[in-house]
Amino acid sequence: MWICRDHDPIAELVCPRASVLVPTMGALHEGHLALVRQAVEHADRHALAGGAVVWIFVNPTQFDEPSDFKRYARTLDDDVEQCRVCGASGVYAPAVRAVYPPDNPILVPQLPDQAVGKGLEDAHRPRHFEGVCQVVRRMFDLVRPAAAVFGEKDWQQLQVVHAMSARDNLGVEILNGPTVREPDGLAMSSRNRFLVGPEREQGLALSRALRAASDEPDPASAESAMRRVYADHAIDSPNYAAIRDAETLGPVVEGRPARAITAARVGTVRLLDNAPWPLSQP
Repeated sequence: MWICRDHDPIAELVCPRASVLVPTMGALHEGHLALVRQAVEHADRHALAGGAVVWIFVNPTQFDEPSDFKRYARTLDDDVEQCRVCGASGVYAPAVRAVYPPDNPILVPQLPDQAVGKGLEDAHRPRHFEGVCQVVRRMFDLVRPAAAVFGEKDWQQLQVVHAMSARDNLGVEILNGPTVREPDGLAMSSRNRFLVGPEREQGLALSRALRAASDEPDPASAESAMRRVYADHAIDSPNYAAIRDAETLGPVVEGRPARAITAARVGTVRLLDNAPWPLSQP
């Protein structure tokens, strides 16, 4: 497995169009590793000579709170070893100067409709999707993958990437990676390590709210059920608890897949989760 740290683009190290990219910010957990294994399997199945390439880069342009950026865990040596065990072909951990050259400004792409005016992450993390779209376009330019795997836990982000890739004909197949959960139902996240004492139990409100929503017959009732679960867990003001069209993130349309999407702050940690609505959907 090759490793490229802190320097220039790696196009010469990877056959063009012949790898599957796994974008991460590091501090890898089992959720990330499931994406790596999915990428390895996809590369093998499609005989992609570049295999699975794991991108590890804590992207400064998508953090709204400087303190969150500073405390984001950096565990590169451990991350590299885990990638090796999972069968990755390479790890690219670029320096900020390689991604955003000081003498060559990297433009922010036009945001897809899924990133604007939805009242979800776009409302609670100003400029977040500008940073996401900027870095996704940049890493596609640097690595030139045939496909890329994005986790479903960040559902709005996933739809934004799908929409941008299709609109701009980026030529990268976007693969969905199912959310991986802890045994108690909490969606795996690098931020879970910051849940202290009773906050861990409070954090289960998200997955329990999604299950409660699934028992309701219409979006309004489902959203009310989600908020009742939050209240039961002493979370009075979740950021959002919404039932939306799974692709457009607009209002639910009969006959189209829908998604229950939610986010809440628990202590100092902000958690995201989502699930098909109702859960019987694929």
